[in-house]
Amino acid sequence: MTTHSDPLAPAHQTARRWLIAVAEQLGTDDHQYVYRVLRTWLHLVRDRLTVESAAHFAAQLPELLRGVYFDGWKPSRVPVRYDAATFTTRFAEDATISPRDVPTTASAISAALDSLCSPGQLDHVFTLLPAALRGELEFKTTAVHRR
Repeated sequence: MTTHSDPLAPAHQTARRWLIAVAEQLGTDDHQYVYRVLRTWLHLVRDRLTVESAAHFAAQLPELLRGVYFDGWKPSRVPVRYDAATFTTRFAEDATISPRDVPTTASAISAALDSLCSPGQLDHVFTLLPAALRGELEFKTTAVHRR
């Protein structure tokens, strides 16, 4: 009798490790919340990048999160131009969090992703963004969100 393992199990485990790293940075064990804010972060950053830069960053992501990243993407419509205030509004709406929580949340996600991606990858992505928007995303200190 041959046993068949789940071919998606390794992809699931890797994505789960990334979600746990983001959850730890956010200071929460609410994985639904973590998924929602991570998805929002990925989509808003993706849409601000050129097609080439978005694809290059996607290569850093685990398989399942890469699918989340590209979900709903319209490459013919990027980069989408928006400022820090619009970013905050869109993030709050898409993630269903308070606008006052966006800087801390986005910063925590950035810190977690920086530890998971290749060295310098997130810095490269951030250099492609306007300075005001970088200020919303760059991690300053360990951000903890109580959820």
